[in-house]
Amino acid sequence: MRDFHRIIRYLAYTLELLVLFMLQEIPGLLPQIFGVRPVLLLPAVLTIALFEEDLPAMAFGIVGGLFCDFGLSGVLGFHALFLAVLCYLVSHISRTFFQINLLTALVTGFWTIALVVLAQWFFLYYFSYSYPGYAFTHHYLPKYCYTMLFVPLLYLLNRALSQALQPPER
Repeated sequence: MRDFHRIIRYLAYTLELLVLFMLQEIPGLLPQIFGVRPVLLLPAVLTIALFEEDLPAMAFGIVGGLFCDFGLSGVLGFHALFLAVLCYLVSHISRTFFQINLLTALVTGFWTIALVVLAQWFFLYYFSYSYPGYAFTHHYLPKYCYTMLFVPLLYLLNRALSQALQPPER
């Protein structure tokens, strides 16, 4: 019975990632702020990692990262690798050191999403184009701020999914 609840929870997380990917890729659905749209998959996989064990969190990081690679038209595997490592670390750290609540989700989202956006800028833009400072302040920084707005909402959604789909205590 315990495995049944785990499978249902993993299917719910997978469906969440698929729906969020579709929502972020539909042009005009989410309003652009300063010419950028949020990356909804980043806070989703990072808040899933807060509630799951290390290896499932890493697997959801890979899935979310592949969706980001497909949608953001970057190098295939860049986000998958980066989010796999981050989700593994977030899961391990949250299980070892943190009491999981909204504040820790915001702090975790603050540094992890910052690392992802900085890595995007550094590896996918800095070496290829001119005016990297302008691109950072006018594209990557607004994307970071806009994405951070969704951390509390996705934390609450994933906490509800995690609690609702846990096996009953004996």
